[in-house]
Amino acid sequence: MALQALIFDVDGTLADTEDAHRLAFNDAFAEAGLDWTWGRELYTHLLTVTGGKARIHFYLEAYHPEFLKMDDISQRIAELHKAKNGFYVAAVKAGKVPLRPGVERLLGEARKEGLTLAIATTTTPVNLQSLIESTLGSEALDWFDVIGAGDCVENLKPAADVYLWVLDRLNLTADQCLAIEDSANGLKSALAAGVPTLVTSCPYTAHHDFMGAAAVLDDLGDVDIEKLRHFNMKA
Repeated sequence: MALQALIFDVDGTLADTEDAHRLAFNDAFAEAGLDWTWGRELYTHLLTVTGGKARIHFYLEAYHPEFLKMDDISQRIAELHKAKNGFYVAAVKAGKVPLRPGVERLLGEARKEGLTLAIATTTTPVNLQSLIESTLGSEALDWFDVIGAGDCVENLKPAADVYLWVLDRLNLTADQCLAIEDSANGLKSALAAGVPTLVTSCPYTAHHDFMGAAAVLDDLGDVDIEKLRHFNMKA
């Protein structure tokens, strides 16, 4: 069936966000008086878990299990995550989080070709909005017919929920769409919903298993709409 829509992941796909997230977590920990530091190697491991609050919980289970015995630990994790998002948004607004190669051009070409654009992400709406506005302009939010963010569904990636949610609101079948992801969890999520998927790996995900992807590329710099149609049909 002919390609009708592109569904983009955000973190690591639209932009090189992961290091900005990592540094924002560290800033939040320092502000709270915690001596936790997430280096690149550790954060690569922590990224196996989607969702910021779940990632903090995962870290505590492995490195500071005593914190999980606190009665208000859920509230403390939520406060840390909120503070982290504040630091991340500040970094985005300061221009420290660039779009990945080819993204802006490809979005423009897709719009000219009449393809529908959508987003399926686990990031929070405020993080998504700040990234789009700071890199593409506030009007670019209207380019996307459907935006499925981390608050839309109960089960985050690798569960299929966010893709199923987006497909339902697009009123399209999975084979009419092509997902663009950067991680194994994102790929699993899209494939579980039946959506053919192109992977553009980033430094934090290059080691992932991308079995089932229509193609795995370094970035979107050399990708045009005809290639996307090919990837959709190939899958």
